[in-house]
Amino acid sequence: MTRKSIRLRDVPQTSRGGSNIPQSQVLISRSFRDSAVRILGIDPGLRITGFGVLDIVGGKLSYVTSGCIKTPAGASLAHRLKTILDGLTQVIADTKPHQVAIEKVFVNKNPQSTLLLGQARGTAVCAVVMHSLSVSEYTALQIKQAVVGKGHAAKDQVQAMVRRLLALAGEPSPDAADALACAICHAHGGQGLGNLATAEYRMKRGRLV
Repeated sequence: MTRKSIRLRDVPQTSRGGSNIPQSQVLISRSFRDSAVRILGIDPGLRITGFGVLDIVGGKLSYVTSGCIKTPAGASLAHRLKTILDGLTQVIADTKPHQVAIEKVFVNKNPQSTLLLGQARGTAVCAVVMHSLSVSEYTALQIKQAVVGKGHAAKDQVQAMVRRLLALAGEPSPDAADALACAICHAHGGQGLGNLATAEYRMKRGRLV
């Protein structure tokens, strides 16, 4: 596996001037408020595994990096799983997170796709526990509720809100955004943002404005 298969810096460095969200509205779980904690969020996938890293310092979220691990098209299942394992091992070694959050996988209409996704997720968990890190799991509904304020938000809504919460200069890719959202959900103790929700914004044609 070469470093080229991993896209670090999925979006430009943070730009605090681009956010209209007062820091007091970003509600961080009480257990994180008095210490610096680095969280790695993982959105597992057999074709693309997204990752996002956040720091929590003084009760504030700070973007570190994000990106995607892409497995070779047409490669065997074993080769793809090794690519995920090696990629996440590299990400963990480079970013040195304290805690890890990963999205849960549920059965969908295609049992074969669910099985393959489950193997990709299991590989991601193995990469984490090999480094003796704790793993927290969240459902897609919990993650969307924590970030957007509603559990059935669309992917573009998650991307937009992740960008605003982290004051990013551009929107992360969908897979990286889902991983960052998972990390944000963990920072909030898996709970919704309560008063943050989308009170600062309104929805227009399915997008936050």
